[in-house]
Amino acid sequence: MAIRTWTWVVFLLLALVSSSSPSVRAAEAPSPQPSADPNLAVDDVLRTGYHFQPPKHWINDPNGVMYYKGVYHLFYQYNPKGAVWGNIVWAHAVSTDLVDWVMLPPAIYPTAPFDVNGCWSGSATVLPDGTPAIMYTGIDGENRQVQNVAYPKDLSDPYLREWVKPDYNPVIAPGPGINATAFRDPTTAWQGPDGLWRLVIGTKDNHRGLAMLYRSRDFRQWAPASRALHSGDTGMWECPDFYPVTTTTASPGAGGVTKHVLKVSLDLTRFEYYTFGEYDHATDTYVPDAALADGNDGLRYDYGNFYASKTFLDTAKQRRVLWGWANESDSAADDIRKGWAGVQAVPRKVWLSSDGKQLVQWPVAEIESLRGAHANVTDRLVKGGGSHLEVTGLASAAQADVEAAFQVMDLDKAEPFDPAWRGADAQTVCAARGANAKGGVGPFGLWVLANGEHQERTAVFFRVFKGGDGGKHVVLMCNDPSMSSHADNLYKPTFAGFVDVDVAQNGGKIALRTLIDHSVVESFGEHGKTCILSRVYPTKAVGDKARLYVFNNGESDIKVTHLNAYEMQSAKITSDTEEAQSR
Repeated sequence: MAIRTWTWVVFLLLALVSSSSPSVRAAEAPSPQPSADPNLAVDDVLRTGYHFQPPKHWINDPNGVMYYKGVYHLFYQYNPKGAVWGNIVWAHAVSTDLVDWVMLPPAIYPTAPFDVNGCWSGSATVLPDGTPAIMYTGIDGENRQVQNVAYPKDLSDPYLREWVKPDYNPVIAPGPGINATAFRDPTTAWQGPDGLWRLVIGTKDNHRGLAMLYRSRDFRQWAPASRALHSGDTGMWECPDFYPVTTTTASPGAGGVTKHVLKVSLDLTRFEYYTFGEYDHATDTYVPDAALADGNDGLRYDYGNFYASKTFLDTAKQRRVLWGWANESDSAADDIRKGWAGVQAVPRKVWLSSDGKQLVQWPVAEIESLRGAHANVTDRLVKGGGSHLEVTGLASAAQADVEAAFQVMDLDKAEPFDPAWRGADAQTVCAARGANAKGGVGPFGLWVLANGEHQERTAVFFRVFKGGDGGKHVVLMCNDPSMSSHADNLYKPTFAGFVDVDVAQNGGKIALRTLIDHSVVESFGEHGKTCILSRVYPTKAVGDKARLYVFNNGESDIKVTHLNAYEMQSAKITSDTEEAQSR
């Protein structure tokens, strides 16, 4: 919708005024950026403790994520020279548990005519003989976006530190009718019954986003299919992803209904959306389920600050794992001052809901190994009309994992759902009815990263309306950071999504999990049906000054049936050299 698009246009204009740089993806040279001092000390106050980020500098898209011979590999777009976009290489980190990471030297960086002006995003594929292959977008000497392949130099190296780019690159160049400055981000390849490899590349034709399909017999010579796999009137499609999911948490073939997911990142709005439906391997046709919106109003992994995502099949645990990038919401000047920019969201397991209506996501179980001191609230009533309850027992709530279940005591107090909102998205509704706008049922939920006087707080909350389709209640979930910080030059949007839950049939119960990590608030509504990530920059609610509250600004009382809050230890991020010395 125009309102959602305009929100991002305003942000981008503000960002340009403040010299900040959202993910620069165009082939043209980026606007001049403030210079970064390589000797500048890193400001750790708001650095995350258990979300992945390197010790310093700029990061963006996750790339080439895979599991190979007992090791998880995360490649990502990285500027080794500063905290602003530029000088992009494929940085590389490895882990055995998706929690603690070893930082390796960059794996792919400009070295040849086919990537002399940049090594942009791509994916990894493990070939039948066990060899991993990386397909990535290179920016060549003519500023064309071309697709290149790289292979490990030494398969006996468990970390696959070095990669070789064959001289026959590029393996896919933009052909006739293809926009050579908008042709990027190849997906993981898959093999059809005919033995041919297939992959998808994002591009556009005027305002129409396209997922272009290419085929190969040898992973070297690729030919375009006669038609796109799919398209939409949304502008450029970048960072496409195409993969099968089932209604179980297991991998395809382990039971349950299987669908194919097509996810694209929208360059115009900086949001992502996905569809799922039927894929015919014989004809290479993809038909989304009829009930799904295809475009800006489609389903999203995350309704907040989450972009350029990439999944992989974890063969060790037979699960699909999702990575996504969360950009900063401060200015480039702030990023240079603090010495870093960008984090990766916590890796999430993703599967198809049991009713087949949407994807469901949940933080990988491994991060629970970081849980420490614990606080509990059970069967506590939070009265309506503006009450709040502090969750005590944590030394600091700046780095925490909170799981809660709320019960609405009087659904009859729900406000009518305004008919004018029926054609609007959730963000529009939440902007009109934010955390401080008193209602019938809600807003209720959590104040996170709050200081003792509540001058700073980020609200994660629900609001329930009556009069939805079929007489069901409408459940709105919001992240409202409007009071998150006293700092200047911040972008503080209210993010929101509707939650598919029949709250009346469910006894008035709604579940929430929120991961709090200094400058990240990552929330999962109703067991992962609706996910929202926000970036916040408190000045008072930091360290041991950060507190956690339950609040209720609705008329109906709310019961906290249970709430478990855990302090989270920090993940270990070490260099390759440090790990070798520790052995």
